[in-house]
Amino acid sequence: MTRLQSEKRTSYSTKVKMGKFRKIFGWNSLKYVFGTILLSSILLSYLSPFIHPNTAGFVPFFGLAFPLLIVLNILFFAVALFKRSKWAILSGIALIIGLFYYSRIIAFGSEDTPYNKEQFKVLSYNVRLFDLYNPNASNSQINRKSIIQHLKKINADIMCFQEFYHQDAPTNFPTRDSIMKALNAKFIHERYVYKSSGHQNFGVCLISKYPLIEKGNVIFDNAGSTDNFCIYADAVIGTDTVRFYNVHLQSIHLQKDDYALFGENEPESSDQSSSWFRLIKKLKQAFPIRANQALKIREHINTSPYPVVVCGDFNDTPMSYTYSQFNNTLTDAFRNCGKGLGSTYAGKIPAGRIDYIFHSEDIGSLNFHIQDSRYSDHYSISCNMFKK
Repeated sequence: MTRLQSEKRTSYSTKVKMGKFRKIFGWNSLKYVFGTILLSSILLSYLSPFIHPNTAGFVPFFGLAFPLLIVLNILFFAVALFKRSKWAILSGIALIIGLFYYSRIIAFGSEDTPYNKEQFKVLSYNVRLFDLYNPNASNSQINRKSIIQHLKKINADIMCFQEFYHQDAPTNFPTRDSIMKALNAKFIHERYVYKSSGHQNFGVCLISKYPLIEKGNVIFDNAGSTDNFCIYADAVIGTDTVRFYNVHLQSIHLQKDDYALFGENEPESSDQSSSWFRLIKKLKQAFPIRANQALKIREHINTSPYPVVVCGDFNDTPMSYTYSQFNNTLTDAFRNCGKGLGSTYAGKIPAGRIDYIFHSEDIGSLNFHIQDSRYSDHYSISCNMFKK
């Protein structure tokens, strides 16, 4: 065999191999596999607000991944359009259907007109026990003082706290009394898990500058954790009465290894695969519990003789069944008068917006604000309201 023949054979062999590679990994093959998986996932994410997690336990994960799926679909649409593929039509249809959901994720700053009505400011804040378990005691005290200074700056009339912590007097941790004194608020409703060691209280707290004429609890089933609560109180504001709900729905109870997956802590275990499986299991267990808690609250809201405001840490995204139980009948204040993506989780985990303020249609909202500084693993949210 001559050298020329050998080179031709080598060249031919290389072309055959490249042809097989393109056949397997080229656009014509990948578009079917990737396109089918992507568009199916997006359609499932569109269904997640309507399907109870007990019906199909895998569906909420697609709702959780909704922002990522939309970004991937936009990229897929651009490539398919460039390749003049029919997949661009299917991808485009999926993006058009998504128009009904994008407003759950991003707000554009419209707001109501106050009609010269008396306004009241509402705040919701998961304070993460005022940094109680920070190993650096001095940093914990600094964060605690910073939170109180932040509350003084916001100067809300109704404050709903989740993961609230205080100790009974005498104590070096007088958070409840310090806030009430700093804000000149005289009325309170609270519910706690009590630990006799140190006279410690863990739970939710509603502090008001307006008189509270009725107080109560929405009792959850025992399927969830014992430190997630919903309380309500009727506040007299001028000549009107408004019922406020303070909500902390089922937590995921993340541990150090869970946070380590997102770079927040050093992992205690080197087995990341087991950490991912454990995280997925926790999420799957929490989804239906939150959904049932949301149904309980919605049923209670339907019995309210007054307009309602619902505040709290829902631990769930706007593309969830839990969120829809409130969004179907109430107004999401962030979507009504907020701007941007509105992420309320302050940690590295991409949780997005999981804290909310909802209100009845006969209540208006404006000037939605998300805290700038981080003193907890959540940002505080607040807005002005008025009775229409």
